[in-house]
Parts: sequence; structure tokens; C-alpha cells
Amino acid sequence: MKGRAWIAVLLACVQAGCMVGPDYHPPQLDVPPVWGELSPAADDNAQASDASADANAPQRAQMATWWEVFHDPQLASLMQWAAAANLDLQQAAERIRQARALRTIAAATLWPNVGSQDSYAREHSSANSLGSPNALGRTFNLYQVGFDASWEIDVFGGNRRAEEAADARLEAAQFDWASVLVTLLGEVGSNYVTYRSLQQRVRIATDNVKSQRDTLALTRRLFAAGLATDLDVARAEAQVATTEATIPLLTTQARQTMHVLGVLLGEPPMTLAQELDAMAPIPKGPPLVEVGIPSELLQRRPDLRRSERQLAAATAEIGVATRDLYPRFFVTGFGALQSIDASSLFSWPSRAASIGPSMSWTVFDAGVIRANITLTTAQQQELLASYRSVVLTAFQEVEDALVAFAQDQKRRDDLATATASNQRAADLALQLYVQGLTDFLSVLQAQLNLFTSQDALAQSEGTIAVDLVALYKALGGGWDPVTLPLQGEPAQG
Repeated sequence: MKGRAWIAVLLACVQAGCMVGPDYHPPQLDVPPVWGELSPAADDNAQASDASADANAPQRAQMATWWEVFHDPQLASLMQWAAAANLDLQQAAERIRQARALRTIAAATLWPNVGSQDSYAREHSSANSLGSPNALGRTFNLYQVGFDASWEIDVFGGNRRAEEAADARLEAAQFDWASVLVTLLGEVGSNYVTYRSLQQRVRIATDNVKSQRDTLALTRRLFAAGLATDLDVARAEAQVATTEATIPLLTTQARQTMHVLGVLLGEPPMTLAQELDAMAPIPKGPPLVEVGIPSELLQRRPDLRRSERQLAAATAEIGVATRDLYPRFFVTGFGALQSIDASSLFSWPSRAASIGPSMSWTVFDAGVIRANITLTTAQQQELLASYRSVVLTAFQEVEDALVAFAQDQKRRDDLATATASNQRAADLALQLYVQGLTDFLSVLQAQLNLFTSQDALAQSEGTIAVDLVALYKALGGGWDPVTLPLQGEPAQG
């Protein structure tokens, strides 16, 4: 009865929820009510996305598939391809399976451990040992069939803290997968936009070479007629060669960007050579984006949620370390059939059994346990500082993306005006030169200004699209935080 009462007391303690170590509470953060770059004090930038002035959250569907705002079927196809085949994403999925297996291992410590115990032995007993006089100094066979079991009664909650830590690590692995997905889709989007921008810059350079060759041909005819100088011809030839020299560099950058895209899709670098060879415009998104309020970022960015779950796991690990300060209680049992004769092994008199409690307690370890508690506490504090740091960095990334998206649109508008003016100036300079009303240097300068502004405008169009991709990435776009299955297989794309 005393043994049963002892076990009952331990079970009552377990049911009462005795748990060593601190209980986890998410950190309290100072979150600004609105984005600074969209506040009334930043009027120039507020035009970039005035939809965030209200507190309505952006639609999850649009945020999860943000690339659809570009209305580019090829970009959408590449996004699906990358989500299905990227090797970094596959590695993150395997880390989820590892975390799920570790969670199962941690949870198993809360249950009894039962094993089979079957054996046969040829034994000879000592004539000088304790035992039945009839068994001393005899040689005999011993047959045994049975099982043994042990169960640690988690009195102080150390095993439950270990399970809690494993649960948090599993969720962290899920959010890590989502973070890899967000980064991947952002990289695919920005590289695709950059590739199209480089394509357009090659086209602009090629068109300018053609126009400058026409001017060179005209200059040669005027020189032959005595209406132009050899200096004019040399300058025209130099301008053509200089413009042509930009094409190989731009082509190299475009091909290298295409190689990056191939690898992001989990394929060899040249996989997209034919698919992306045809000229296509630079993708254009909307001028305004609904970005919501800063507090939503804590739930929408998977890297922030991963960091928070890592902090939760580290907090639970303090309890696991603290558990070693206290005794550990076990219930062990044994049940078997034993006989020296195989024919009687399965008879009722062959039964043997035992059950009883046990305790282990580290009395002296030269400070190892307390040092381990100090270690896990310091690790938890490190992760707390890390979480606060990644939150601040996330806010910075959004603010940076907002100001870049707004200001680059203003710059694009100015460049469009400059390009139109330079086109008119180049046309007029050529007409005046043919009429003998201006020198050839004015023609060359006007054509150079036109090429420079056209190239800068194409770069600006690409930069705005990259800014928009960066903004969606900073907002945590590319996954759905509501439908991500935290206990199942990671969703693809």
C-alpha cells in the first residue's frame, strides 16, 4: 500500500502541472502605429502607397501571389517552377521532417518504454553462492520469455518542457521554409525584371547604333560633297564604336542574370536560354501598394515568426536544464515466463514478475547543472536580442522599400520628360546640321544625350519593378500565414 500511495502522490503532482523553468510569453515590442515614410510628414513619399494610411490589412490573396500585379504570364510560370523545384526550398522541407521526427522523440519520453526480454542460456551455478541447495553447483538450461517496462514520472515537467521546445522548433522549421520561399520568389522576381531591363537596354543601344550609323553615312556623303570635314567623319565613327561597345557588356549581364534564374529553378544555368530569348517588355506594377500597418508585419513575415519560435524553444530549454536540479522518479516492471525445461516454459508455475518505483538524483556534479542552466539562460537572452534585432531590420527594409519605390517613380517621370526632350533635340540638331546652320559636334552631343537618357529611362523602369518586388518581399509576400500547415507537409508555392 505504501508503494501505491507513493506513486499516487507523484501522479497527483504531475496532474497538478508542476513545471520547472520559466513559462514563455511573447516579447512586448514598441511598434509604430504607421509607416514613417507614409506619414503626413513625408508628403513626397506618401504618394507611393497612400492605401496604407488606413488600418485595413492588405488582401491575403494578393500578398501571397504578389507577382500577379505585374500581369506577366511568364513571370508567374517561373514563380510556380521555382516553388516546385528550388533546391534550397527542398532542403528547408527536409529540415521540417527532421524537426517533426525530433518532436516525436521528445514526446515519447512521456510514455512508458516497453521491451521484449526473450533469452536462452546454458548456466552453471556456483556451489558457494546463495540459493537453493538443490541448485548449487548444477549445470542447467534457462529459458525466458517476457517483457520489461520503465516509465519516468515527469514530476517536475522536464520532459514536458523538452516536448514544448520540440514543438516550437517544429514551428520554427515551418516558418524557416516559408522564409526561404519568400526570399526565393523575391529573387526570381527581381532577377526576371533585371533580365528584361537589360534586354531593353540592349535593344536601345542597338537602335541607337543604327541611328548613329545613318548619321555616319550622311556625314560621309557630305564629306564627299565637300560639305563636311574629315573630323566630322572621325567623330561620327567614334560615336558609333562607343555605342556598340556597350552592347557586349549589357549582353553579358543579361546572360548572367538568365543563368541565375536557371539555378533558382533548380536547373542548369542555360535552361531558360530559349524560353527567355524573345524580347519582352519590362514588367510594370501598380503605382500604389496597400501595405497595411507595422504591427501586421510581425505575423506576415515568416522570418520574424521563425525567430520568435526559436526564442520560445530556448525558453523551454531552460526548464529542461533546471529539471536536473531535482530528483527523477521511475516506475519499472518486469514480467516473464522462466523455466529450466522448455516443455514447461508456458505453464502457470513458470511465471515471474516484479514492479516498483525508483529514484535518481545527482547529489554532486561540481556545478555542471547550474552552469548548464546559466548557459541555456544566456542562449535564451541572446535569441531575445536577436528577435528584437530582426524585427527592427524588417521595419527598416519596409521603410527603405517604400521610399525607394516612391522616389524612383518620380525619377522615372523626370527621365521620361528628359528623353522626350532629347529626342526632339537630336532631330532638330540633325536637321540644322544638314542645312548648315549648326556644327556636327552639336549633332553628336544631342545623339549621345538621347542614348544616355533612353538607357537611364530603361534602367529606371527596371529599378521601379525591382523596388516593388523588394517591397512585397519586405512585407512578407509570397506565402499565406493562415493556410500554412504547421503539422503537415509544407505546401508548395
